[in-house]
Amino acid sequence: MAPEFLPGNRLTLLNSGVEYFPELIKAIDGAQRDVHLESYIFEDDATGRAVADALSKAARRGVTVRVLVDGFGAREFADRLQPALVAAGVQAIIYRPDIASFQLRRHRLRRLHRKLAAIDGEIAFIGGINIIDDLNTPHQLPPRYDYAVRVEGPLLAPVQQALHRLWEIVLWAKLNRRYRVPHGSPTASAARGEQSAAFLVRDNIRHRRDIEDAYLEAIDAAQEDIVLASAYFLPGRRFRKALHGAARRGVRVIILLQGRVEYRLLHYATQALYGRLLGAGIRVFEYRRSFLHAKVAVVDRQWATVGSSNIDPFSLLLAREANIVVKDALFAETLRRSLDQAMRDGARELPIDSWKRLPWHSRVLRWASYNLVRVLVGIAGYGGKR
Repeated sequence: MAPEFLPGNRLTLLNSGVEYFPELIKAIDGAQRDVHLESYIFEDDATGRAVADALSKAARRGVTVRVLVDGFGAREFADRLQPALVAAGVQAIIYRPDIASFQLRRHRLRRLHRKLAAIDGEIAFIGGINIIDDLNTPHQLPPRYDYAVRVEGPLLAPVQQALHRLWEIVLWAKLNRRYRVPHGSPTASAARGEQSAAFLVRDNIRHRRDIEDAYLEAIDAAQEDIVLASAYFLPGRRFRKALHGAARRGVRVIILLQGRVEYRLLHYATQALYGRLLGAGIRVFEYRRSFLHAKVAVVDRQWATVGSSNIDPFSLLLAREANIVVKDALFAETLRRSLDQAMRDGARELPIDSWKRLPWHSRVLRWASYNLVRVLVGIAGYGGKR
């Protein structure tokens, strides 16, 4: 499904939690009617408690507050944060909480990976930042690196519709009628700026490929350069073919990837692709200053996307995701400059022969990891030519 771009928005790029959380809490503190928030992780740390406190205060002053978190990503939420939120009047529920016997089955792997918030139909936040402190990382690393976008304008309507729709689906599954959203479509927000943007979701029904297709359309149309950052990068055949094709026709393709090992299997599986990427003329950078969590791209300094969707089987085939896609030179240039700085200050470019330099047993390990991931995806029922 082609993205529906809506004009008249005002968009603010927020770099990591140090910029995002003050804006989110300020918006919640100013809420007068309703706050609706979704997150894969809602951690019981300093940041999580600050957001929970703002939500509780809003509920106690009569604002309708809805919070939906994932049962796996936020598996301690029910014990540590939910009781106090509910006591304050927050409507807090959990998406697929049945994880005690987590197995490799489709319905258990379909997680809520979106990071969204909407306040009073006036302000929305879309991006990849969970409710967790940037400094909540192993080994006391520098803050994790990620993005979100503050949105004002007509794009609020589809964001609210997506939030309400999933909320109703979860309530229906839980046979919960107490937290129903009042009937009626969200009212369209007036124009607040001059930026054009589309809101895309990935689900397992009508929008299974919307985010991936938007990427592919932009890559296929690229004439000058593509800069893509993904925390987890394990693209299917269509995506790899599009990137290789862009490089062959002279487009500069740069990919910023995770340099630190967070999930060993995925890390090694991604590295198995380095030889072919570098051989195709694609430049690969590994971000090593801290954990890279960004999921963004800029094409020809005119098109940009920020969101929750990685370029891997989990995001593209299984999880519920949400991205904003922007056609605006100023926004795209702002994101591009930020990525350029991250590559200068915190990343290392891989030499073209870096794959060949690895010992044979290291290459075998990485290809074994790659094939194991493919087997696991196939067992879950999502194999094929993607």
